[in-house]
Amino acid sequence: MSTQIRIGIAGYGNLGRGVEAALAKNPDLILVGIFTRRPPESVTALDPAAPVFAMDTLGERTADIDVLILCGGSKSDLPEQGPALAARFNTVDSFDTHARIPEYFDAVDGPARAGGRTALISAGWDPGMFSINRAYGEALLPDGATHTFWGRGLSQGHSDAIRRVPGVAAGVQYTIPSQQAIDRVRSGERPDLSTRDQHTRECFVVLEPGADADEVRAAIVEMPDYFADYDTTVEFISDEELRRDHDAMPHGGFVIRSGNTSDAHAQVIEYGLALESNPEFTASVLVAYARAVHRLNEQGRTGAVTVLDVPPGLLSPKTPAQLRAELL
Repeated sequence: MSTQIRIGIAGYGNLGRGVEAALAKNPDLILVGIFTRRPPESVTALDPAAPVFAMDTLGERTADIDVLILCGGSKSDLPEQGPALAARFNTVDSFDTHARIPEYFDAVDGPARAGGRTALISAGWDPGMFSINRAYGEALLPDGATHTFWGRGLSQGHSDAIRRVPGVAAGVQYTIPSQQAIDRVRSGERPDLSTRDQHTRECFVVLEPGADADEVRAAIVEMPDYFADYDTTVEFISDEELRRDHDAMPHGGFVIRSGNTSDAHAQVIEYGLALESNPEFTASVLVAYARAVHRLNEQGRTGAVTVLDVPPGLLSPKTPAQLRAELL
């Protein structure tokens, strides 16, 4: 058996736990450490034998980790952690603020190149798998239009963003697609849909004691890159209601490309996901791309990359010969 790829997990919330679970299903990868900002002794991993360390000890472990999977949030954690850690480790992250991806790519690229590391940013299902399918659709049907629909589901990135608002003790956000818009696109029509036409957003928020509900609502619905372009509702609930009614983390969605290969023939390409656990699926994508990042770095590829730069065969534990025989 070939040498296992050594994986570190930076951050141990829902996504970090998902990464640990995914690693258990990939025998060519091995977890060498969970790194947390919390006191390590306060963290209970899925596997009680999993080693847990303080985040500030990562600098001592550069020789022990082949790929470090970053599991922090996109709003505040990754903009700082991504560039800093890519200078010392091969990394994979799920940065998902679409409007800021080019800026984040540039911030990570320089440190990774300088350190001879490979840093894959914005992996997951969107950005990530949906990005790939948007690229396929445009390439295969150049005379066409692409529409992406998310939900109904709980968004990790948007939920993290509302929890960062002053006065918010806890909260979740659901993305709701317009069924009417989906049906129009599936029919082969190419409607001109605004952001508001395609989705609405629902937030369920637990306030901190003494917080002003109107100020919190305004801070959420006016937040750029997250809520300002959508019809957004904010409902204030108790912590008990949040834990009782909003504990699950489902999500999913569709990428639909409709177009014409000739005047006589219309074509529709659709890729869809139905997820019981958003963080566990996102984690599974991160783990597959950790394998690819290790291989890219061994091939001499350094700097920042995205899912659009990675050949699909590098994601698989199978050899190229196996892939040709079994999947072509």
